[in-house]
Amino acid sequence: MIKKYKLVAIGGTFDSLHKGHKILIKKAFTVGDKVIIGLTSDEFVLSQNKSHSIDPYHVRKKELVDFLREIDVFDRTEIVTLNDPWGPTVTEPSIEALVASEETKNTVNEINEIRKTSGFKPLELITIKMVLADDSKRISSTRISRGEIDVEGHVLTDKC
Repeated sequence: MIKKYKLVAIGGTFDSLHKGHKILIKKAFTVGDKVIIGLTSDEFVLSQNKSHSIDPYHVRKKELVDFLREIDVFDRTEIVTLNDPWGPTVTEPSIEALVASEETKNTVNEINEIRKTSGFKPLELITIKMVLADDSKRISSTRISRGEIDVEGHVLTDKC
């Protein structure tokens, strides 16, 4: 399969690596020959004031690496630590596109404004739809942490 881009990026916390994360990752490798994955540092996670505890960086990275090996794309991956919302997308001119969920448009606009001041081409945004659980609400690490759903989006409790 011919890829559309030589280098694309994705980023996130990737806590409780779930079905939505996996679809995002697979999409990135569908459109990119190589994928830079920004994984949020423990310090950056703390600054985001998440409503639930997040696994430490090394645990999240191991889950990510295991999945990348499982789908046989690890050799096309570079994992970098994110200490801000933009990571290498604002410092690496060879990144051509960002694969993200629909809710990320504002961040891409910020990234492209920063890239413009550096004389870089803007990133193309490739979006995936939010992945829904069995109850038609989006799959999220927060919902998994609360025990509402599992990593595949199956409802575990009846939260009303």
